[in-house]
Amino acid sequence: MIRKYFTFCLLGLMACQGPAYDVIIRNGTVYDGSGAAPFQGDIGIVADTIAFMGDLSNEKGRSELDAQGMAVSPGFINMLSWANISLIADGRSQSDIRQGVTLEVLGEGRSMGPWNEEMKKQNRENQGDIRYDIEWTTLGEYLQYMEDRGVSTNLASFVGNGTLRQHVIGYDNRVATGEELEEMKKLLEVAMKEGAVGISSALLYAPSRYADTRELIELAKVAAQYDGLYVSHIRSEGDELFESVDELITISREAGIPAEIYHLKASGEKNWWKMDSVFQMIEAARAEGLKITADMYTYPASSTGLHVQLPDWVREGGVEATIERLADPGLREKILNEIQFEHAPDKILLVGFKNPAFRIHLGKRLSELAVELDKSPAETMIDLIVEDDSRIQVVYFSMAEENIHKKIRQPWMSFCSDAGSYSAEGIFLKQSTHPRAYGSFARVLGKYCRDMQLYTLQEGIRRLTSLPAENLKLKKRGKLAPGYFADVVVFDPATVKDNATFEDPHQYAEGVIHVFVNGVQVLQDGEHTGMKPGRFVRGPGYEPVVQ
Repeated sequence: MIRKYFTFCLLGLMACQGPAYDVIIRNGTVYDGSGAAPFQGDIGIVADTIAFMGDLSNEKGRSELDAQGMAVSPGFINMLSWANISLIADGRSQSDIRQGVTLEVLGEGRSMGPWNEEMKKQNRENQGDIRYDIEWTTLGEYLQYMEDRGVSTNLASFVGNGTLRQHVIGYDNRVATGEELEEMKKLLEVAMKEGAVGISSALLYAPSRYADTRELIELAKVAAQYDGLYVSHIRSEGDELFESVDELITISREAGIPAEIYHLKASGEKNWWKMDSVFQMIEAARAEGLKITADMYTYPASSTGLHVQLPDWVREGGVEATIERLADPGLREKILNEIQFEHAPDKILLVGFKNPAFRIHLGKRLSELAVELDKSPAETMIDLIVEDDSRIQVVYFSMAEENIHKKIRQPWMSFCSDAGSYSAEGIFLKQSTHPRAYGSFARVLGKYCRDMQLYTLQEGIRRLTSLPAENLKLKKRGKLAPGYFADVVVFDPATVKDNATFEDPHQYAEGVIHVFVNGVQVLQDGEHTGMKPGRFVRGPGYEPVVQ
């Protein structure tokens, strides 16, 4: 009698406590991110954590959804995101969330800290359509500011070597002194302790490109002490591609640090043949024991500034100094005579202007606008940059689709957008953009996996999830497993696809049905819920400040 009474009380207590799970995702085809074959099962979420995976048919959740016929996977990781400004304007991160991205990794060569007062002043003066107050100084303060402000995706960041250089040296094109290098190393050490995931470089752009290999090795050694990653937009993706890949491998070897190549490509038709040799270089380094990886976006066109077509001496000192030289009548003829387009003007698409009056030219090729203005392409380029007072964002049609297929098959290749994360509304419609902002990850699952069958779905998911998480050494991210954070995507493998085009890029992908970030549903039945549970995801070297 006593035992029956105790059992009755226990059942009553359990009933009062309510369901054991906050969320149960039922009947899905679960891809855990490891690359293993999927299985049918349920996932139970408690607060921000996956609490159980398996059969939950006898359990109830406060919220439940049926994923019958759907794939259930970890949230995807965008290894190179430029959402640092766009998320200030709109923290919903819609173009990425609607593809299943739950972590934006920022900081390609430049980062949102550490900034000094002069850097803050320049940033305020150069702000475009998105205006914002600068309420931070260090990189860690920026990431915490974003979490406190509210974002739908998680955020992590590298420290940009260009930011460290600007902080200490400015835009001088010279070797750092011993004292300057020590100051950069100290700034980097602070950022790594704050939770940065490593050191990055963008060696096509000033002032990042003014660092020599030795400087990069010394900075990478500091990041290595905190278990960070060195990642680089290498010096050349075209004529000097081999030398640039070799430099990254050398930095990895001498600094004792894993290294990744940002958006690996062979740019320019005369260089397309080099991709197979680059694979061989990477495989040889990996066989040596070096941890060399790469990421890519799933398009045969890149996007950056129009100014990179100018001679090196014209670009000396950054964009502001470049514009001053271009505006100097005494230099105009010399500059025009030295311009040699790396990419033909008919392969250059205009997608971003600072001056609203020039936005009538969005979507035109440089060659087309030159004819319209009755100028040469070189004259058109110079005049546009000066009159717009910006580098002008363009798309370069410079890569081979065949190389996309080859790259995407590599087991050490993860994925990125190399773009902001936007909403297809409001302020973002004032500019065009590259379709990779809306479709790079959907194409991994749709075009290249389902349609072209270049790899299995479990392999595609592995390289969107656990591979980048392992490269970044993130704790409890990148897999579906008990104890891991509940970053979960539910999508339809039969319908997931990108819709954005170069002509009309502001179009959301489709086929991603539900997205959870830290256990909170951000996408429900394909629509954004407005929730912003994203967090500052700290790297392995994070050291909490003791109050």
